[in-house]
Amino acid sequence: MFAIQRIIQTALEEDIGLGDITTEVTVASDTIVRAELVAKEDFVLAGLDVAGQVFKTVDPAIAYEKLLQDGCRVRKGEVIAWLRGSAAGLLKGERVALNLLQRMSAIASLTSQYVAAVSGTKAVIVDTRKTVPGLRVLDKYSVRMGGGRNHRIGLFDGVLIKENHIAAAGGIAEAISRAKQKVPHTLKIEIETRNLDEVEQALTAGADIIMLDNMTFDELRQAVERIAGQALIEASGGVNLETVADIASTGVDIISVGALTHSVKAADISMLFD
Repeated sequence: MFAIQRIIQTALEEDIGLGDITTEVTVASDTIVRAELVAKEDFVLAGLDVAGQVFKTVDPAIAYEKLLQDGCRVRKGEVIAWLRGSAAGLLKGERVALNLLQRMSAIASLTSQYVAAVSGTKAVIVDTRKTVPGLRVLDKYSVRMGGGRNHRIGLFDGVLIKENHIAAAGGIAEAISRAKQKVPHTLKIEIETRNLDEVEQALTAGADIIMLDNMTFDELRQAVERIAGQALIEASGGVNLETVADIASTGVDIISVGALTHSVKAADISMLFD
């Protein structure tokens, strides 16, 4: 919760600065209003508590009533929350609350589309570290609300040996060997591979998870057959809503999708005074 409050505080300081000039010169300070948050399109909801916390941070006296819960499917025209309080406070919090709510709901909505696309296969959809700097905790939460799962949170909580690590270490076998000597037995070792020869090297070296990066459907199938359950298999690269079902059909365990957090279009939500 501390991380979320820090995000909110930073965003409010950025937006309000020395004060909301427009509100100060047009709205009486004692004006009390009732407002609603309204969906302007269909989407999967995420960030409703975060939006409420924005308004509470601006003015603790603002009343905030959620009408739905994160993870719900919202329809166009549906009211998702009521607010009552100082008009000035609501106006100061409006843009930050909506920015966060719209982005989080967009991520949840896109994630839900990917999850639906691989339904009936064993593949799970996971996110990546391609998040907006400073917003990762919110982005990752939103993926979960859309039915996806989280990959590592940052560089600190997982071993993922990628192309440049391999080059710097002197090869796949050497990179995995070094990792095995230093990480605890409770931590899995994942390595990125670009072709079937590298898959073979990763298997021989004892990788726990093998990432198949930007491989064709045929290469994915061959890799899955060769690995044969000896390691978890993650597919990455070239994943979109048109290709994800075919990727899942190859038998991979995990599909990581950077687009979940780096290419979303904000959900359309408005705050309207009653």
